[in-house]
Amino acid sequence: MALEIGTEAPDFELQNQFGETVKLSDFRGKKNVVLIFFPKAFTGICTDELCEIRNDNTDFSSDDVVTLGVSCDTSAVLKEFAEKEGFEYDLLSDFWPHGAAAQAYGVFLDKAGIATRGTFIIDKEGVLRWQVVNGPGDARSNDDYRAALAAL
Repeated sequence: MALEIGTEAPDFELQNQFGETVKLSDFRGKKNVVLIFFPKAFTGICTDELCEIRNDNTDFSSDDVVTLGVSCDTSAVLKEFAEKEGFEYDLLSDFWPHGAAAQAYGVFLDKAGIATRGTFIIDKEGVLRWQVVNGPGDARSNDDYRAALAAL
């Protein structure tokens, strides 16, 4: 089920790598959100993509923008992944109920039990403004995210 641009983004409440609760609605009226679903921590393409975001932190973390990575890994796995790679943005665990946020965004792969690569740009009002969904083996481009953020 694909989400429609211009509609309200599904809210969620997930635990970050430190066990803290993060809600999408907490950013409403405050920040644009780059929501990045990824299949699995510690895998090649996922690590490369998230490290690119880390390296481009001025584009994806500012007074106006927050980046949230989401996978079906546990928060403990995500904590180890973030520490190893030096991620300063939140990685959120969609472990239980398993894949509920990924399902709400139409990026959960039932047979594999993981999220595929989906990125969603959500404006300060909580409205979906841009999205791209790729298969698990297809990397995404940060340039596309930058262009979508610049258009807000």
